[in-house]
Amino acid sequence: MRKDFSHQLGEQLVTWLLRCWDNGASSLELEGREAKQLGSLSREGGIDKAIGKKAQALSLWRRLLSSVRERYPFNEDEVCHPGKWTTMERGIQYLRELVVREMVYYDPDNAQLPTDPDEVQCTRPMWRKFIHRAPQAHAKYWAVLDWKDRCTNSE
Repeated sequence: MRKDFSHQLGEQLVTWLLRCWDNGASSLELEGREAKQLGSLSREGGIDKAIGKKAQALSLWRRLLSSVRERYPFNEDEVCHPGKWTTMERGIQYLRELVVREMVYYDPDNAQLPTDPDEVQCTRPMWRKFIHRAPQAHAKYWAVLDWKDRCTNSE
């Protein structure tokens, strides 16, 4: 488990969270005592301490999201330092990371909100960040699609 869910040196927090999702963190239910036994997953004391804080059984995914939110309650930039994406594969990865960044700041008690990053709808601010980080040739294409979409929806 530690191999699949440990934060790698130099890895952004949001990239780590997405990798944990992809490795099945949502299917692992842990009580607080069990979560504490995982040791240092994030390599950050504040996050690791918060992972085992709640005694009730919660998925590792939920524990990770709430722990990062607790450690960085107002600093979304600390969770994600995006660079430009250069390939479509990296662009999709970046968009998924933007979704996870949003999920960190969701209300954890709101059962109406999705827990699967692939089910979260892309918001206009997320789309703008996506376009802003795109290579110039791609950014123009995506911006035109966005502009056409707005024109179609306003009619």
